[in-house]
Amino acid sequence: MSLILIAAAAALAGCTVTDGDTIRCNGERIRLLGVDAPDDPGNSRCRPVPKPGAICDRQRAAASKASLQRIMAGPLAIERVGTDRYGRTLAIVYAQGRSLSCHQIAGGQVTYVARWDQSARVARECPRAAAGAAR
Repeated sequence: MSLILIAAAAALAGCTVTDGDTIRCNGERIRLLGVDAPDDPGNSRCRPVPKPGAICDRQRAAASKASLQRIMAGPLAIERVGTDRYGRTLAIVYAQGRSLSCHQIAGGQVTYVARWDQSARVARECPRAAAGAAR
């Protein structure tokens, strides 16, 4: 595990939001641990037919992405916990001292997925939010 603090300038210049559960920092794709955001209907999870569990809704996908963009001001702390089958880094990411996964769950922007939460780390960090958003 590695914990990295990205300086404020790097966070603003080097990190972007891909969608409501994924960011990219200096070329590294980082998937927020334990959550699933709605997908744009043009996303590969939604076409040609939606994959099981996919939430294909353009407005909800845009709202989830915007919510994540709003909290990402300032420095980020990234605690890497592994990689997924697509090669993305799985991580708990903190902005303004708050877990981005917990922020997105509490705002109703993502669904908590227990089987994607290694060692129930997100559930421990935001238990009420995770319990209410579980899938």
